[in-house]
Amino acid sequence: MHDTAISLIELGAVFFGLGILGRLAWKFGVSPIPLYLLGGLAFGTGGLITLHGIQPFTHIASEIGVVLLLLLLGLEYSADELVTGLRRSWLAGLIDIVLNAVPGALVACLLGWGPLGALAMAGITYISSSGIVAKVLGDLGRLGNRETPVVLSILVFEDLAMAVYLPILTAVLAGVSFLGGLTAVGVSLIVITLVLVVALRFGKYVSALVDSPDPEVFLLRLLGAALLVAGIASELQVSAAVGSFLLGIAISGSTAANATRMLEPLRDLFAALFFVVFGLNTDPRHIPPVLLVALLLAVVTCVTKLLTGWLAARMQGIGRMGRLRAGAALVARGEFSIVIAGLAVASGAVSGELAALATAYVLLMAILGPVAARLVEPMARLFLQHQTSRA
Repeated sequence: MHDTAISLIELGAVFFGLGILGRLAWKFGVSPIPLYLLGGLAFGTGGLITLHGIQPFTHIASEIGVVLLLLLLGLEYSADELVTGLRRSWLAGLIDIVLNAVPGALVACLLGWGPLGALAMAGITYISSSGIVAKVLGDLGRLGNRETPVVLSILVFEDLAMAVYLPILTAVLAGVSFLGGLTAVGVSLIVITLVLVVALRFGKYVSALVDSPDPEVFLLRLLGAALLVAGIASELQVSAAVGSFLLGIAISGSTAANATRMLEPLRDLFAALFFVVFGLNTDPRHIPPVLLVALLLAVVTCVTKLLTGWLAARMQGIGRMGRLRAGAALVARGEFSIVIAGLAVASGAVSGELAALATAYVLLMAILGPVAARLVEPMARLFLQHQTSRA
């Protein structure tokens, strides 16, 4: 009874604290992710107070958080949108990979973390935060801008790239053979292809399977399907996150809209716990030694994402200001970067310093992303005015 009471007290304090941090983030117009990570750092290993009683709950809760994050991301896209996005953005997507994955891989090599660390860091610096980007575009009223479809197309390409990357990372971290790694990638590609075919041709049947006029039944079916698919995908070495993402793609129409509306509060709750748990498992004493590296990496990858957006928008004939807005919108990193770091560190196959570097990097990028999106246009206009006045 005493242990249960301690667990309830600690869990209640964490939830209440997250509510306060979320309120602060909303007040200042920034993503709450950095604050959640800081909260975890404060009460985890090496923090101010170590919380032990909540570990059994938070472990599975954080896994559910990843599943819900990716499920709702999949619900944002239909299979048709994915195919169209790939056709429009494949070249920009390849440029994105080269410009933004290489800095992370180089840093890992320079720090002596080997090929596994390089593979993990490449993913951490490559992938933008779809959640933060979507929120910033909505907050700034840019959803109707000409450059926004370009931004969304790149995000779609990145999400599909993750569907291939995560199984490779999972297999390599598990220490499987080269043949086993190829098998994992092959299974992943087959599953992705099958899901896209099912979504394109039979999406209405998948939607009907989980749909219900009763909200309680609908929620139970949807959540049950997400966890089942995630578990099966994980067993097939495809990654639970990718499985839930693909399920989201297969659900379409009014069912997807209702699912998004009902799951958003749950997603936010469990995702917040996921970020807190990552912070809890990261020793803050490891961050100061890698802080300078994280800052340099943040500066470099801010520039490379700006360049990515600029080139992608220019390919679509968009003007200079739109190109700048597209690049700035892509700067933020967040949930996916932490998912990758979590997989890498949990495997025990990479240095524990990777978690510290990833945490510091995501803290910086989750703050810089929204700030860059807000300030890039006013700063560009001031620069142009200054140049005009000098002329």
